[in-house]
Amino acid sequence: MNEALKVMIADDEFIIREGIRASVDWDALGMVVVAEAEDGEEALELALQQPVHILLVDMNMPFMDGITLIKRIREAQPECRFVIITGHDEFSYAQEAIRLGVKDYILKPVDPAHLRKVLVQIATELTGDWQQERYLKQATDQIQRNIPLLREQFCLDWLHGRLSEQEIAHQLQFLGLPAQPPAALLLLRWSGIAEGRPPLQDNDRQLLQFAIGNIAAELVQHIPLAVCRDRSGLIVLCLWRQPEHDLAERIVAAVRDCISLHIQAHVQPVESESISSVYRIARQMLDGQLLLSPLVRRARTYIQEHYADPQLTLESLAEHLQVSPTYLSRTMKRELGQSFIHLLVHVRMQQAACLLADQDCTILEVAERVGYESQHYFSTAFKKAMGVAPNRYRREKVAH
Repeated sequence: MNEALKVMIADDEFIIREGIRASVDWDALGMVVVAEAEDGEEALELALQQPVHILLVDMNMPFMDGITLIKRIREAQPECRFVIITGHDEFSYAQEAIRLGVKDYILKPVDPAHLRKVLVQIATELTGDWQQERYLKQATDQIQRNIPLLREQFCLDWLHGRLSEQEIAHQLQFLGLPAQPPAALLLLRWSGIAEGRPPLQDNDRQLLQFAIGNIAAELVQHIPLAVCRDRSGLIVLCLWRQPEHDLAERIVAAVRDCISLHIQAHVQPVESESISSVYRIARQMLDGQLLLSPLVRRARTYIQEHYADPQLTLESLAEHLQVSPTYLSRTMKRELGQSFIHLLVHVRMQQAACLLADQDCTILEVAERVGYESQHYFSTAFKKAMGVAPNRYRREKVAH
C-alpha cells in the first residue's frame, strides 16, 4: 500500500501534542499527522470523519478518557492501531490497554527514539497485513476465475474413478456443487465435421465444441450442473436434477438450428451405481447410437415422448411408423439388444423414479403419469424393475 499512514494525536496538553509532532520525521516513516484533538469526544468525532491508521492517545482527557475512546474507535475502525501516551504509570491502565490490543504504553515525557521504534513496528505490521490481504484477494480472485476449469478437471477425475469418497466430498464443497452425486449424466458427441464447410482448423473445432456445450448448458440452466470434456472430445454435463425426458432431442435440434452441426446426445440417469460405472454405461449407449437405423431412432424417440399413454403398444407404434409389428420388434431387438416392452418399461420406471421424489404426488398419480391405469400393476412392475416397492423407494430417497 503506497498511501501514507494517517496518524492522529489526542492529548489535552497542547505542548505535548506539539512535542510529539516535532519529535518524529513523519515523512521518513511514510506517515502523516492528519488530526489533533484536545479531548476524547473531539478525537472520536475526527476519527469518524476521517479514518486513521494510528492513534496516539492520552489516558486522562476531558469528556472521554483514553480507554473509552479506544473502545469506541475499535468498533468503527477495527484496523486502527493504538499507542497510549500518559503521565501515569498505573498497572490497571496497562492491563486494560493490553486487553484492548494496544500496541504500546509510553510514559511522558515521550522518548522520541522509543516512539519512533513503536511507530516503525506498527507500520511494518500494517503493511504486512495489507500485503497478506492483497495476496489472499489475488489468490481468491484467481481461484474464482479458474472455478470452471477446476470443476471440469474434478468431474473428469470423478467420471474416471480417480477420486476417493473423502476427496469427492471435499471438492464438491470447495467448488460450490451439491453434496450428493449427480442425478443424471448428459453426453454429447460431435464428429468434428461441419457439413457444407471447408475442413476446420483445430481452433475453430475447439470453438464449436465450446459452443455445443454452451447451448446444452443454456437449455438446462435451471439445473445445477458442471461441464467437462474428455480427451476424445466427448462433452459431459453432470446434472444434479433429472432433466425433462426429451432433453437429448431438444439439444440435438438446438445445436442443428443454432450452428448447423449434427451431434449425438444421450441422457443416462444415475441410480445406485458409481459415477464411473454410469459414465461407462452412458458411453456404451452413446456408441450404440452410431449403429441405429432411422427406424429404431424414430421408435425410441416416440416411446420417450409418449410413454405416458397407457394405450401405447408395439402394434400402435408400428402403425405410427408404417411398418409391421414383427419387423419393428425384430429390428429393435437386433439394434438395441432389448424388446419394445423392455424399452417402454425402462423409460416409464426412470420417469417414475423422478416423480417419486415429489412428496405431493401420490403413488396412484405417479402410476397414471407414466402410463399405468392400475396402481397395483404399476407397483408390481416398479418392484420388478427397481428391486424395491415405490413406497420404500420414496422413503429411501427422502432419507438420503
